[in-house]
Amino acid sequence: MMMKKSILFALFVLFSFFAVAQNDLPVRGLAIAVPDKENVDRFVKFINEELATRNINTLILRVDYNFKYKTHPELAEENGLTQADVDKLVAACQKHGIAIIPQVNLLGHQSWHSKASKLLEVYPEFDETPGVQLPEKYEWPNEDGLYCKSYCPLHPGVHKVVFEVMDEIVAAFQADAFHAGMDEVFYIGHEDCPRCQGRDKAELFAGELTKIRNHLALKNKRLWIWGDRLIDGKTTGIGLWEGSYNNTHRAIDLIPKDVMICDWHYERPDPTAVYFAMKGFDVATSPWKKTPVALQQKQMMLDLRENATPAMKPHFAGIVQTVWSGAGGFLERFYAESEEDSDARCFKALFAKE
Repeated sequence: MMMKKSILFALFVLFSFFAVAQNDLPVRGLAIAVPDKENVDRFVKFINEELATRNINTLILRVDYNFKYKTHPELAEENGLTQADVDKLVAACQKHGIAIIPQVNLLGHQSWHSKASKLLEVYPEFDETPGVQLPEKYEWPNEDGLYCKSYCPLHPGVHKVVFEVMDEIVAAFQADAFHAGMDEVFYIGHEDCPRCQGRDKAELFAGELTKIRNHLALKNKRLWIWGDRLIDGKTTGIGLWEGSYNNTHRAIDLIPKDVMICDWHYERPDPTAVYFAMKGFDVATSPWKKTPVALQQKQMMLDLRENATPAMKPHFAGIVQTVWSGAGGFLERFYAESEEDSDARCFKALFAKE
């Protein structure tokens, strides 16, 4: 009898530990470009066979203009996904309880190297820096301080367009949240912009973020963003890319606290999740392709949740693995037998099959 009780107790402890482990990270996510049409069925298979078995519960899909928008067909990429394509992704995720969060880059990332995004290509009047020309051959650094273009947050016509796009993509993916990007915004409050020049950059950033958040809140949808523009890059030493050098970091005290922060760091496991949590935000740490760093980030989040006060613990939400190639390329790396460190290897290490 005593042996039976001991065995039952051991099983109970094991079960309890497993249950706690499952809940230690409420957000277990992957952020990746939406697959192109040729890879939709392959990606659905990946959802069914890999995301589900690795207990992934959040899938951020970087859509941008790779969708056949009905509200703004002029913005749709030629080979963009149809609603039927999207429905396949949605059905697979719903089957496994995976929340899809579509992403369209807002404010920043309105160009890439020498090519404007669809928004500025079709509506060049929205450009914050129309005097800065995209070069034939992009190099960094450059005299214009050009990394990516931004749209002007004070242009009177920009929000009608981007909000209609945002509403349509949220509805298409049957989503409860939307990711607006808003990372690496170097052009804001530019001296040549007749509307923004001379204005406080933190107030401009906070104003745009709050407009987006408030519009989503009208339909009970939550805003997610990357967190780098809310970190002081100079004081922390984190630098120009993972933090702000143009004072947008002060916006952290000007924005609603229900915005979800994806706190990305790729070279070191910088502990800035604590900063966001102490400011009252929910935060998920976001690695990329350095597996040792990613595992440290995951452990840090687990430790923070274990040692936090009851008030702070819910803010340490989890981890979101990022992928910055196309979905097809990621799948090639994922199924390849390679010892080389990569985003795919990092993903497997973070989220072992259960």
